[in-house]
Amino acid sequence: MNFERESGVLLHPTSLPGRYGIGELGPAAYRFADALQEMGQHLWQMLPLGPTGYGDSPYQSFSTFAGNKLLISFDQLIEDGLLSRGRLSAFPRFPDQAVDFGPVITLRTAVLRSVCRSFERRASAPMKQAFEEFCAGNAAWLEDYALFSALKTAHDLKPWPTWEKELVHREPAALHAAQRRFKTAIRHEKISQFLFFNQWKRLVDYCHARRIKIIGDIPIFVAHDSADVWSHPELYYLDESGNPTVVAGVPPDYFSATGQLWGNPLYRWDVHKQTDYAWWVARLRKIFELVDIVRIDHFRGFEAYWEIPGNETTAIKGKWVKGPNSDLFEALNRQLGRLPIIAEDLGVITPEVEKLRDDLQFPGMRILQFAFGNDDKADAYRPESYPPNCVVYTGTHDNDTTVGWFRSEPGNGSTRSREEIEKERRTVLNYVKTDGKEIHWDMIRVAMVSKANTAVIPLQDVFGLGTEARMNVPGTTGGNWRWRFTWNMLTPEVKQRLRRLAEEAGRAR
Repeated sequence: MNFERESGVLLHPTSLPGRYGIGELGPAAYRFADALQEMGQHLWQMLPLGPTGYGDSPYQSFSTFAGNKLLISFDQLIEDGLLSRGRLSAFPRFPDQAVDFGPVITLRTAVLRSVCRSFERRASAPMKQAFEEFCAGNAAWLEDYALFSALKTAHDLKPWPTWEKELVHREPAALHAAQRRFKTAIRHEKISQFLFFNQWKRLVDYCHARRIKIIGDIPIFVAHDSADVWSHPELYYLDESGNPTVVAGVPPDYFSATGQLWGNPLYRWDVHKQTDYAWWVARLRKIFELVDIVRIDHFRGFEAYWEIPGNETTAIKGKWVKGPNSDLFEALNRQLGRLPIIAEDLGVITPEVEKLRDDLQFPGMRILQFAFGNDDKADAYRPESYPPNCVVYTGTHDNDTTVGWFRSEPGNGSTRSREEIEKERRTVLNYVKTDGKEIHWDMIRVAMVSKANTAVIPLQDVFGLGTEARMNVPGTTGGNWRWRFTWNMLTPEVKQRLRRLAEEAGRAR
């Protein structure tokens, strides 16, 4: 599935500027879409859009189907008559360049709760009708998610295996009683989801009118503490108490000497196959209602995944276990047609994984930061080795920024020694033929002129920001996902320079 020759920017909506503590799907998102058009960019890549759970990570969501209501635009609610500006007059000022998740979540949840309480009174007749249609059309996941959300709130956000046994085991009488008891909270959650998807649809339509496509993202695995696992426990390896007997992760690698213990429950692929992968079909159908292209995180797990006993504290004592391979994608193709998917094929990639990717004709990923060091596949990450059907990034949300990487010290988010870092730095300077003063633009240019059909640049690299703007450090649980930009960073000079590079590389139409 060859993509057009074009380029874009990686920016999660939480990183957008805005008055209310976190980026939203409102005026700033529309303004950023305008900026992408000015810069000659045709792709806006984001991280997963689900409600965030543990560590505020978009990759540990309470649902793979639901939207993150933290992104709901207050300005849009005011415009729709659902919220008064006076209600926000006392909303405190938060830092412009970072999300302070704790208080932001508390305050925004309170505002949204008041919107839900007054929805019947304030919403227009067409909006009420749209809400009822949304609930009917999404009942397959929305009913379970709304109940799950209400129950989590009632249980002080504790994980679902700690709830009463009859709720853990989803006994019908207990579920019916909970639906009656938490009727209001359930309806409020449904309203919140409707508002998210309503605003999202409007933003996507705006982007499409400017010839901008959205690249979405889904992790291969789902969070244990999620409506997905609670409502379909038969699809995962769980014990009688609902806890995972084996969990996901990756072995020791570039980022961590002890590997990464993700903790996600692993799929019972034999059960999925018996249903012709119905859950996966529903999952992909939903995400493609929202975005144009999907990046599947940890694609290699479809060929084989790192299985770690559920009682381990690191990822070292795992083993490789075979996944569903092409069988899953054959089922998806039969039921959904050919899908525009980017395979995140980083990490321990074997010839079997490469064959699966290539047989499916999915573009893989090439990370420029991996092209000059001691990575086993460094040569494959160099532009002269790229096939057209791939996506090149200067770095991803898991990497340091390009400037931070170039100036890095040992021990900060990687396993490289000082000698390896210095050697890597010399190799980069020689390869790019630069003095390194504008290393971010040097690397952006290398990505843009490469043979890769698709080039995606994190916005932090467009601005030339350092490690302080890094989005995530793999294997850590605090201080991630917080970065935000401010409009003064997006200068006319920056926009013109990126556009010129895209035009010279034949990526701007």
